[in-house]
Amino acid sequence: MTAAAPPPDSGSASAQAAGPAAPASSGAPQPVPARWFDGRSSQGRAVLAAIAPGPRGPELTLHPVGAEGGATEYFAPDAVDWPEAWNPRRPPPRLAVDLGERGSLEIAGDGIARWHAALQAAGHRAGIAQRMQARWGVLAVVLLASVLLLVLFYRYGTPWLATQLTRAVPLGWETALARETLERMDGDLLKPSRLAPERQQALRARFDALARDVPTAPQRYAGYAPVLRLEFRRGLGANAFALPGGTVVVTDGLAETASRRGLGDDAVAGVLAHEIGHVVHRHTTRTVVEQGVLNIGLGLALGDVSSLLSTGGALVTGLAYSRAHEREADCYALALMDRARLPTAPMADLLLAIAQEQRKESKEKKNGAADSDTEKKARKDGPAGATGEAADVAAAPPRDAGSSPATRQEPAREESGDSAWMGLLATHPGTEQRAAELRAGHAPHCARP
Repeated sequence: MTAAAPPPDSGSASAQAAGPAAPASSGAPQPVPARWFDGRSSQGRAVLAAIAPGPRGPELTLHPVGAEGGATEYFAPDAVDWPEAWNPRRPPPRLAVDLGERGSLEIAGDGIARWHAALQAAGHRAGIAQRMQARWGVLAVVLLASVLLLVLFYRYGTPWLATQLTRAVPLGWETALARETLERMDGDLLKPSRLAPERQQALRARFDALARDVPTAPQRYAGYAPVLRLEFRRGLGANAFALPGGTVVVTDGLAETASRRGLGDDAVAGVLAHEIGHVVHRHTTRTVVEQGVLNIGLGLALGDVSSLLSTGGALVTGLAYSRAHEREADCYALALMDRARLPTAPMADLLLAIAQEQRKESKEKKNGAADSDTEKKARKDGPAGATGEAADVAAAPPRDAGSSPATRQEPAREESGDSAWMGLLATHPGTEQRAAELRAGHAPHCARP
């Protein structure tokens, strides 16, 4: 196969011979020498490519040159895949222009600069993507602006939009979601309560008294009036949480910790007031909607709605309240406890007690894991010459009575303050800070009554 000849130079005899076929005024760009591969032959044909402005964009005309000759070929603007712009400081050695079913055009050397000059003179303007590729400074500015807009939308736009959308969520949907979520948790994370009926009755009376003192709904959710009800469960350690629509769940561990520390029911009442704050401010629903704006919204944009209806319940069980929600619920608890003329210091003591027990349990678990590793290593190595059960007995380290599984409480999460990374990722404000604010009966971020 014979190699294709290089594109003719504009000053060659063949280019001059083609002059009558491609007349150009002194001010118009001169035709560009190129080779046309028409898709029917492997041999490229020498042509002069002329670009002229048209009503729908630049138009390309190929004028054959040399002994081969041939008819002039015309290409409409949409028949040419105009190549992207290039950086003049780093021009490509060869430029290929896709002509669709009619082959391709190949330009080399100085003809590349002349091609782009003719293309611009014909009114072609590269898109923003092409301009960014040729100008890295513009690309960097656009990327930084995009990141800034995303951050601002996530920080301010998403919460604002979630609040507006939450107003349209009916109370019936919230109660249905809460019922489904609690049923799922009962089959996995929670068990029936073992608190004495008298203890449950006393705490329910405190909860009902707080519910009667609940003021009207916040202005942003005017008319929102959920029916508040209290549920008791066993599991999840010392904990309490609010579900959308008015359901508040208290675990046995929370009530038992308050009794064990001698804090009384006022401490539990403070926690209940905090959870009522989550209900009244619709924090769980807002969080679900926020996740929808960020996640489900993308799925809707892509047409994927197959799991839309089942996503809400799964989100609720795994969501943690944001720091802003926790502070808002604390402020609500302070106001509600003041309205009911109840002290908030016991709640602060209860929070500190729970955090202390969680740290202690976490430390015991770490020590237990270290003891287990040491014991396994000692059993594996053993004293010299010892084998079988004798080696196991000789290698086994003494156990601390406090680490016996029989004396442990329910598993609890590690305190977020134990790790700098966990502190950054935690959604609750610091326990010590919250306790100090609760003892004072006011927090700087809370509005004065």
